[in-house]
Amino acid sequence: MALFFDANWFDAKLASAGLSRAQLAVALGLSETQIAEIWKDQRELSAREVATLASLLNAAPEEIAARAGVSTPVPAKSPKDLESFGEALADLAARLERLERAMIEIKSLLLDMRHERR
Repeated sequence: MALFFDANWFDAKLASAGLSRAQLAVALGLSETQIAEIWKDQRELSAREVATLASLLNAAPEEIAARAGVSTPVPAKSPKDLESFGEALADLAARLERLERAMIEIKSLLLDMRHERR
């Protein structure tokens, strides 16, 4: 892990991707001044910026974070394997089923209240 921002490495990666710092600023939603601050190790990257840089520079987020300096966060990984996806989908299906049952109960209660008023 780099103690400080590795400007030479990032410049080389930008060059190989055919990007300028100005284009990088636009992609990250930052000003060119903010990009210069990053290069001078005066501004830290956010996890979102690390993820965007990784995509633009065709590098792993871990490598981007490691070369950006000691306190740069690595973005959280999203579940990409089918098992994790299946578990998340099953959890959502169970939650939806519970919501549907609750809606039926509420509707039933409202109908009962309506009949009691008559």
